Amino acid sequence: MLDDFFVRALLAGIGVALIAGPLGCFIVWRRLAYFGDTLSHSALLGVSLALLMDINVTLAVFAVSAAVALLMLGLQRRSAVSGDTLLGLLSHSALALGLVVLAFLTWVRIDLMGLLFGDILAVSKIDLGVIWLGGAAVLAVLAAIWRPLFAATVNHELALAEGMAPARADLVFMLLLAGAIAIAMKITGVLLITALLIIPAAAARRFASGPEGMAVLAALIGAASVAAGLFGSLQWDTPSGPSIVVAAMMLFAVGASPLAAGFRAARKTGAQER
Repeated sequence: MLDDFFVRALLAGIGVALIAGPLGCFIVWRRLAYFGDTLSHSALLGVSLALLMDINVTLAVFAVSAAVALLMLGLQRRSAVSGDTLLGLLSHSALALGLVVLAFLTWVRIDLMGLLFGDILAVSKIDLGVIWLGGAAVLAVLAAIWRPLFAATVNHELALAEGMAPARADLVFMLLLAGAIAIAMKITGVLLITALLIIPAAAARRFASGPEGMAVLAALIGAASVAAGLFGSLQWDTPSGPSIVVAAMMLFAVGASPLAAGFRAARKTGAQER
């Protein structure tokens, strides 16, 4: 019989995986892995400010991540510095600033390892509500902007010519990504959030026949990674957050194996014959 804390951890992890899968597909399609890393690093600054000002951590992380995303968009349009350089500057600056602020909070007992790598086993019922209700809102908005966002991903100029307002869809996507990071931070921590966004989507890309199918498959692979990682953590007494990421990486490796490649080729041949 599984303990209540383990069941809560499993439900929380699956909830985050269902959010991260579809969002991660756009990160993979747009090659925004470093951008996701930048937002996840800024989450530590959000935690620091939340502790300093005694406000809700999730809201603070969302606010800081959203501010960093908007700052990045503004700097890309006005600065002569390349995009990857700006991402590196913002990413490491936000992470370092967050650690410096934490160092001044001598009156607060801080679990730095939990912040960096997550503490999924400490998820409460309130956290579950935030994850599932917030995740439902994120997915609902993503579904609403799916068409213009995907069109802008394929061809930004064509989407603009067809009046789909790709710039607005891009902005909303950045805010959704900030919200997902705020929701997922307690599960995998600051340093592992991007892995949960990228690895399941990258694994799903090898099998999906269309964008919607890839989004669904990425969510399922993420959920399977959470379950495998948590049960592996329970079995071998390993850290839960990193175990989830290792499980996702193993699923990706299985998908990249020659056996899986042969299966995909056979399925494609069968589809062509029909």
